[in-house]
Amino acid sequence: MLATAILDPDAADATAIAHRLDFTDHAAEVPTHVHRKAQLILASHGAVTCIAADDVWIVPPGCGIWIPGGVPHSARATANARVDYLFVEPGASRLPDHCCALELTAMIRAMIDRLAHEPSDYSPDGHAARLARVMLDELAEMPRRRLNLPVSGDSRIRAIADALTAAPSDRSTLASWAIRVAMSERSLARLMLRETGLTFGRWRQQLHLVVALRELASGASVQQVAAELGYDSVNAFITMFRKALGTTPAQYFVQRRA
Repeated sequence: MLATAILDPDAADATAIAHRLDFTDHAAEVPTHVHRKAQLILASHGAVTCIAADDVWIVPPGCGIWIPGGVPHSARATANARVDYLFVEPGASRLPDHCCALELTAMIRAMIDRLAHEPSDYSPDGHAARLARVMLDELAEMPRRRLNLPVSGDSRIRAIADALTAAPSDRSTLASWAIRVAMSERSLARLMLRETGLTFGRWRQQLHLVVALRELASGASVQQVAAELGYDSVNAFITMFRKALGTTPAQYFVQRRA
């Protein structure tokens, strides 16, 4: 069953409503859709990959992706994912009007879990409404994390992104990719920087990080992920991961579970 068939968030008048899905019981892929309410997607187990605002976002455990209302988005969950959705009325939160990744405290996750047990038509003067207000205030204070891969709407960059997502071990140079998309190397370098804000090397490293977080959260070993991404050694992969996130893969997921 599609997750979007479970709940129509725009049918509820409450300031914020929450819903939990276990993707062992639902289709792993949620097709592109849009709703009036803003949405926070967070994973308590496994991971979710979202496409929104021309970016690919990864939602590992302990983090959430904020998607403002009116932004078309799709999602794909790992088979072991347990996901919470928080839907928020426009203007009810101080969170930004653009997509962003948030590091979430245990308190925030517990408050969302508590709200998920409330009916969507809870009283605006009751306990659930007070909980929602405090939760939204706390959410606005959460630190941002770079958990996205900028792709842009340019067909050539999207073609490279699709190819590298399907075969992330591909180590073709920028010059090789320029030939594939019928551009000069210099023109592709300028296009990549203009459209994504990153050089090709930094952009491919960010793609590797997004793929790595998804695969590690799904249960793959560090050795398996390093091989899938084409690293010469496990240590080289761990070095990349530590530079990006400040810790090793093992420590990262221990911290997320804690």
